Amino acid sequence: MIEVVNRLRRRKIDRTRWCEFGEKAVRVIGTSDQNATIVFVSNEVIRKLNRDFRAKNVATDVLSFPAEQAEFEKAEGLRLGDVVISIDQAARQAKEHRLRFENEIAQLILHGLLHLSGYDHETDQGEMNRLELKLRKRLGI
Repeated sequence: MIEVVNRLRRRKIDRTRWCEFGEKAVRVIGTSDQNATIVFVSNEVIRKLNRDFRAKNVATDVLSFPAEQAEFEKAEGLRLGDVVISIDQAARQAKEHRLRFENEIAQLILHGLLHLSGYDHETDQGEMNRLELKLRKRLGI
């Protein structure tokens, strides 16, 4: 199950659409038996998260926070974790790359879910990037 949370009052988010997309994405990744949360935030919030958790005091587009579940929590269901997306960064990148805003959001959700599934493009010699491109095609993005 995917939960979508919008922390921005100034921008409407189609939570149903992104919930359905997230569910489809975890199916194609192969982790559909696990739960995750997708949270939409501002640049200010994601910058603070990036500073506090990664020691990088800059806004970024997407952060992933894997769940660390105790055994008793796993009885409630397996949890991948949280994907946090900056709407401001997504809008800027969509414009910069000449993409539809919705396509940029879909790419960021997929990217974040891949990180939660154990992939790391900084250390895997391109494995995550190759898989992400393949899955983008399967998901129509």
